Amino acid sequence: MAEENKKQRSRWERWKDPYRLVIFNDETFEEVNSYKLTLLNVYVLLSTLIVLVAGFVILAMAFTPVKRLIPGFSNGNNHAEMVRLYQDLDSLETLVAAQERYNEGIRRLLAGEVQYAPTDPPPKKSIEEHPEVKRSEEDDKLRNEVEMGLIREATGGSKAVNPVNISPREIPLEQMYFTPPLGGSVVATFDPEKKHLGVDVVAPKNTPVKAVMDGWVISSDWTLETGNTIAIQHTNNIVTFYKHNSALLKKAGSYVRAGEAIAIIGNTGELTDGPHLHFELWHRGKPVDPTNFVNFR
Repeated sequence: MAEENKKQRSRWERWKDPYRLVIFNDETFEEVNSYKLTLLNVYVLLSTLIVLVAGFVILAMAFTPVKRLIPGFSNGNNHAEMVRLYQDLDSLETLVAAQERYNEGIRRLLAGEVQYAPTDPPPKKSIEEHPEVKRSEEDDKLRNEVEMGLIREATGGSKAVNPVNISPREIPLEQMYFTPPLGGSVVATFDPEKKHLGVDVVAPKNTPVKAVMDGWVISSDWTLETGNTIAIQHTNNIVTFYKHNSALLKKAGSYVRAGEAIAIIGNTGELTDGPHLHFELWHRGKPVDPTNFVNFR
């Protein structure tokens, strides 16, 4: 009779039958805790956990970058971001290549490995390079006059001695004439203690920057810190640097004359906060104060 009654019970009633989950200590068999459960409670608990986990996974795929790892979830925004990353990488490669060219130019400058372009005129050879040629006293006198640059002052009309730019002999800087690279106000002076090895000169926008002496362009490139930079090797162991230009007008290996435009004043590079020219004058491998030899006004 009892078996017949048990079969007649519905499934819903069986799910509501109470059960007890008891937890014992394995060594002492002491009851630690107990829980009263039904099959219906267990089913509801498991279903709730499954729904919560599924919802968390769906939210993670919809609102986090995790969806990029799942095939088929890529969209146009991902493609645009990849293009931007590739462009940034290409820009970094360009910056690294420019820095390497600049470093190589400085290395050649310090090592004396200056190479001239084949299309530029070769440097004029002085008579000292031909020991078999004997010079007369008249020739020596004429050469001395040329080297000392006897010219007439525009205002006074009298002769004034101005050293010329190129001379085969080593002469003091005080006796040499430097054409101002541009006219303007000096806003930052020469200060080796602060590692400021030149002067900053402010001038109007698009002002041309000129070579201070005849010489060969040994570097004409862009760097991250100084922007568009050009360096010129002159006679008498003199090298000049012109930095932060907006544009460079001469290439490495070009021969330039004093007063010839070589660049345009600008504001390129990280070490600048406004349009100006950073000008450096080096003699025998050491920087000197340009204001002692160049008049920027």
